[in-house]
Amino acid sequence: MERLFNLDAQLLFDAAILAISVFVMFTFLSYLLFNPVRDMLKKRQDRVKNDIQTAEENRDEALKLKADYEARIRNIDKEAEVILAEARQKALKNEAKILEDAKEEAARMIARANAQIELEKKKAADDMKREMISIASLMAEKVVKASMTANIEEQLVEDTLKEIGDQTWLS
Repeated sequence: MERLFNLDAQLLFDAAILAISVFVMFTFLSYLLFNPVRDMLKKRQDRVKNDIQTAEENRDEALKLKADYEARIRNIDKEAEVILAEARQKALKNEAKILEDAKEEAARMIARANAQIELEKKKAADDMKREMISIASLMAEKVVKASMTANIEEQLVEDTLKEIGDQTWLS
């Protein structure tokens, strides 16, 4: 047998068997060890991609919420200004209404006071008339007692009643 590169047949045979054994062992270990590790790495890679995608979505959502809150904050200032303006208008209306009511109440009080004054004036005038009548009657009584007879007295009462009239005595 001829030698190839000074290698004998046994060595070449052993090398071929060793290469086949290594290939079989690699295939077997690949099936038992490498594939599960690859699957685990693949799953981990997918989970990392999913986590990154979820984080990006959360970041985008957070940015949208931030923009929404900033817009709301700007709108809150405007809404507060509108509410304050409405409150000022209501306060002015209430002030005007209160002033109007106070003026009306004052006018009613003045009218009542004037009416009361008129009544008091009439009452005072009536009291004065009564007092004058009573004084006049006392004076007349004294004068009449001194100079009057029964016939003159009756004639004076009848004349006075005719002058005053029945309506004055009934009212």
